[in-house]
Amino acid sequence: MSLVRLEAVTKQVTLPDDSLLDILRGVDLSVSAGDHVAIVGRSGSGKSTLLNILGLLDLPTSGTAEFRGAAVAGIRRGRLDRMRGKDVGFVFQQFHLLSGRTALENVEMPLGYARGRQFWRRRELATAMLDRVGLAHRLDAPPERLSGGEQQRVAIARALVRRPALILADEPTGALDVETGAAVMTLLDEIATESDAALVTITHDLHVAARARRHLRLADGVLSPVDLDRAFADTALGAVSA
Repeated sequence: MSLVRLEAVTKQVTLPDDSLLDILRGVDLSVSAGDHVAIVGRSGSGKSTLLNILGLLDLPTSGTAEFRGAAVAGIRRGRLDRMRGKDVGFVFQQFHLLSGRTALENVEMPLGYARGRQFWRRRELATAMLDRVGLAHRLDAPPERLSGGEQQRVAIARALVRRPALILADEPTGALDVETGAAVMTLLDEIATESDAALVTITHDLHVAARARRHLRLADGVLSPVDLDRAFADTALGAVSA
């Protein structure tokens, strides 16, 4: 059974002039445990909207979105919030760390909504995850005293501290230099593999996308397979032409 499945999903928004804007048009996607899927597309192609639907933050206008075989539209809001907190980990380009809080306190935050042993062991679990991402020596540092790469690793630790079944990474290397970005993607791959989590990466960077096992392109709201070798060739040709 798929972990998350979208079938004929559309998303429309109403513009100020009451006209409708189609953001997603009949998207089909199935992601299972252990999958690593990369979705590429230009800015404004609907990638973030798709990510929000996959991550249980938004509902489609039409079509079916399922999580662990259950139709998301039929799940009550409170239960949906708990599912998202437990089963979905978000890694964003801009980190979204809380200033004035230490790295440890930032990573502890999702565990404040956990139950049982996870809640009572939240400091121990957060410390272990920061150690896993190579920041055991920076537990007490606030975000403003961390480099960009360190902030991203704190954000990854926060996203993964509850060991989610689905990891959604939205342009996770967009604010990083090439070397740091490669290290961050290696770390994401390793942790996802360890826990057999599904990893969906939204990116415009073909090199980041190439790390995935499945490659898709979102263009004009339509999701389709993409040949990365062809895409790399087209990019190289464009560079030569320019």
